[in-house]
Formats: sequence, structure tokens, C-alpha cells
Amino acid sequence: MTETLTGAPTVRAPAAAPTLTGPGLLTVLLAAALPLVDFFIVNVALPAIGADLHASEAVLELVVAGYGVTYAVLLVLGGRLGDLFGRRRLFIAGMAAFGVTSLACGLAPGAWSLVAARAAQGASAALMLPQVLATIQATTTGGRRARAMSLYGATAGLSMVIGQILGGVLVAADIAGTGWRSIFLVNVPVVVLGLVLAVRRVPDTRSRHPEPVDVPGTVLLAVALLALLAPLTEGRATGWPLWTWLSLAVFPVATWAFYAVERRADRLGRTPLLPPSLFAAPSLRRGLLIIVPFSLGFSGFMFVIALSLQQGAGLGPVAAGLALAPMAVSFLLVSLAGPRLIARFGTRVVATGSVLQGIGVLLIALAVWRDWPQLGLGTLLPGAAVAGAGQALQLPNLMRIVLAAEVPSARAGVGSGVLTTTQQASLALGVATLGALFLSLIPHLGMRDALLVALVTQLGAILVTGLLSLRLPREVG
Repeated sequence: MTETLTGAPTVRAPAAAPTLTGPGLLTVLLAAALPLVDFFIVNVALPAIGADLHASEAVLELVVAGYGVTYAVLLVLGGRLGDLFGRRRLFIAGMAAFGVTSLACGLAPGAWSLVAARAAQGASAALMLPQVLATIQATTTGGRRARAMSLYGATAGLSMVIGQILGGVLVAADIAGTGWRSIFLVNVPVVVLGLVLAVRRVPDTRSRHPEPVDVPGTVLLAVALLALLAPLTEGRATGWPLWTWLSLAVFPVATWAFYAVERRADRLGRTPLLPPSLFAAPSLRRGLLIIVPFSLGFSGFMFVIALSLQQGAGLGPVAAGLALAPMAVSFLLVSLAGPRLIARFGTRVVATGSVLQGIGVLLIALAVWRDWPQLGLGTLLPGAAVAGAGQALQLPNLMRIVLAAEVPSARAGVGSGVLTTTQQASLALGVATLGALFLSLIPHLGMRDALLVALVTQLGAILVTGLLSLRLPREVG
């Protein structure tokens, strides 16, 4: 309230809510793509990394797992810090750190320095990515939010496939003699562009009532995730030593302690790291449950097929990457129609996607059984295209369903952190479990039959995804 020269009181208009423009949305979607591309881009480069750095299989698994574990462990904390200090600030800091750590990966002189740089890269991604969804939630409403969420989901799914294709192309191109290092160095100019756009186009948002960081919850969540992911990613390669079994035994205890601490904080009116009350929203709870088997099967498939095409079918990195190009093309085309299909048919579109993905994986398994080892773009095209279409009907729509307006904007950072943590932990688990199964079966069954077993296992995950999707609320907010 202020006064004019005549003494009459005037009311100051409230500040307009920040709005995410088209260029701003493009900027945050670029940031969303970077961490997922880098999760998958190393799959086809692992043989080249191992040969150049004389790295053992266990160390190569750490190159993948070090990134995935730190990424998953710190995601919820990254979302909370964005709520507390401002999402734009954390977004810019995380993106800058991602560029620096990508440079460190590209210049790593040895295998262990690469592992350390990858872990730091995962931590920087955990600061950046939660701000993407939180910014979208806090700056959009109605139809604009629905479109932005659908584009985010499409970007996430497409990035996973593109990462593997891009990795093969960059390794084979050997730009300026950089070899596998170019898969990390290519991030640097992209990050510079992203920072310029972020400073100009990304609005600043934060929670109106920020809470301090939940230190006990953060520590217990980190312990629980590390206790599960570390032994599963390193156990097979190291021969399952005693520490792996002790770590797995710690996991349920740490998980129970984390839930008890968070529930107590929630009941006392505080804002825990992961509020149990957040799961009262049916779409959030059920959507997260579906994302777990979907991500498990997807990441495991991408890891297994990359090794099979190179080490079993004898394809080079470019041919191995391009063999999955039909999956990326069909994913892109079908995901563009996702919002219209959801508006017309509701969440049954997700179940239909599971059916299509299952048919695609069956076609891939048939090609492996019939044509091994003469696999390539032509033999895998039908299955990859159908599977990509099915994935496009699932992932973008699941992302939208999970955060469909039931998460208040004040908790946008928490909600996005929960979603991305669930997805990332599941991606890491997929590589660890399906990858370990595949690699352990090769000495006994041969690579073709080991791959067939892995594909049948993925079909089980797809079946679970489809059945769970039948319990989704029919309409999407």
C-alpha cells in the first residue's frame, strides 16, 4: 500500500508470475537431454575406452556406474536446493559444472581419473536436471504445462536412444584424433550455448516457503541407494566379495530407517527430503511404480544390445549405433502424437504402448534367433521401429501423468526430484541386473542365447509395465 501526491492510497499490483517462453523451454529441454545422452553414450564406446586406457571390466563398469550412482543419490537433494536457493541459480551452476566435468572426462589420463570425473559429472547432472521439471511446473499451467511435460518426456526417451547412436558415430569419426574422448568433449560447446540461453531466457523461481535441507533424510537416502546400486553394479565383475553381500543386507535397514525419519518429519509439519504425503496423489504413486520396470528393461536392453552388436555380431561402433536408428525415428514421430492420443483415449494409451513394445522386442528376438550373427540395420529395423513406437506411447505420457497438476508448485523441486531419482535409479539397476545376467550367461550359453535370455527377461518387465498401467487414473490432468 502506498500514497499518491494527493494522499489517496494506491494498491501496488502483485508481481506477475514468471512465465517460461518458447526459447526458455528449449533451453531447459536441452539441459534435460544432456544427462540422459551421457548415461547411454558410453555404451558403444566402452570397448574403445578399455583398449585405450587398459581398463579392466570392473573399472569399465564403474565408468558407467559411477555416473549413474552419484546422479541417482543426489537428485532429490538437487531438487530441494533449487527450492531453497532458486531454481535458475542451481540450473546455471549445475550446467556449468556439467561442462567442466565433461571436459575432465574427455581429458582423463587414466581409467581411474575417468571414473572420478564421471562420478563428478553425475553429481553436476543431479544439480541441473531437477530444476528442469520444477521450472516447467512453476511457470506453466493448463494446456501449456501438458505440452511442456509431453515434450520433456519425448526429449527424455529420445535422448536415451540418440545417446547410443551418437556415441558410435563420434567414436568412429575420431575427430582430430580424439577417439572416444569426443563423446564427452562434444558436451562443452553445447553447455556454453545452454548457459548463454539460460542467463537470458530461463525465469527464476523458488519455493515461497523454503525449508532447510533434511540432513538425516539426505544421508539415509544416500546410504540406501549406495547400498543397493554399488554391489549390483560391481558384484559380478569383482566375484561377489563379502562387502557386496553386507551392502545388500544394509539396504532394507537403511530404507526402513529413511522411511521412518521422513514420516516422522512429515507428521511434525516439516518438509522432509521425500515427503510420504506426496504419494497420496494416485497418479504420482502409480506412475512412479510403472516407471521402475519400464526404465529397468529399457536401460538393460540398450546396454546388452550395444555389447552384442559389437562383440558378438562384429559390427563397428557406427553400425552398432545406427542399427537402433529406426527406434529413435519411430519414437520421435509417435511421441509427437502422444498428447492428442492421451486427450482422446486417456491413459489406456500407455497400456497400448506396452503391447507395441513387447511386439517389437519379440521381433528383435526373432531376428537374433534366425540371423545371428548377421545382425544390422536391415534385420533389426522392424523390431526396433515397433519397440520405439511403443516406448513413445509410454515414457512421455508417464512423465506427464506423474506430475499432472497434483504436485503443488511449492513442492515442484521435491516432485521432480522424486521422479528423476526413480527413473535414474531404475536405469542404473537395469544396466546392473540385466547386464550382469547377460554377461554371466555368455560363458555357458554363448552370446546369442545369452542375448535371447536377456530379451525374454525384458519382456517380463514390459508385461509388468502393461499390467500396472491398467491401474492408472483414466483421465490425465
